[in-house]
Amino acid sequence: MAKGYWIAHVDVTDPEGYKEYVAFNAKAFSKYGAKFLVRGGPFTLKSGNARSRHVVLEFKDYATALACYESPEYKAAEAVRNKYSTGDVIVIEGYDG
Repeated sequence: MAKGYWIAHVDVTDPEGYKEYVAFNAKAFSKYGAKFLVRGGPFTLKSGNARSRHVVLEFKDYATALACYESPEYKAAEAVRNKYSTGDVIVIEGYDG
């Protein structure tokens, strides 16, 4: 079964405030078994446009990745996130060849 992923591209508008979001999202991510594969870090833009921060989360499957995003725990975190950042998030099924 293919894993599920969140891919997020974010511009943080208030780094101090964003720490509140990081604390909030931990509850949902723990409940749904999320694993950070990418969490910020340096990057090199090779083509197109980029935001300032990139995050990739791995879940056991696509259904779990979707359930986490739609959960009450994450919706509470998302409300906090939106106060301190703008961004794009996709939930995608992985390829298991």
